[in-house]
Amino acid sequence: MADIKYYDVILKPVVTEKSMAGMASKKYTFLVAPEVTKTQIKEAVEKMFDGVKVAKVNTMNQDGKTKRRGYTFGKTAKIKKAVVQLTEDSKDIEIFAGL
Repeated sequence: MADIKYYDVILKPVVTEKSMAGMASKKYTFLVAPEVTKTQIKEAVEKMFDGVKVAKVNTMNQDGKTKRRGYTFGKTAKIKKAVVQLTEDSKDIEIFAGL
């Protein structure tokens, strides 16, 4: 596995109704690179956002869906989501402040 920098770990935030409801309890959802570990996700979040302390990280892998166009079959890309739980004394993440 190649050397992954912290800015390559988190791809983008997930903005859905369920993820927005989790923000009240300091849970934030991100799409992450499929090959990263929970400790790499924790380090990346703490480095990217100032004053943020991560309590725990839950991850889920989603395989690509099988799609068909005419006779040929293919698969969409697989993704990995991470739900990051912050500590009580941690600051909020500013990306989600205006939403």
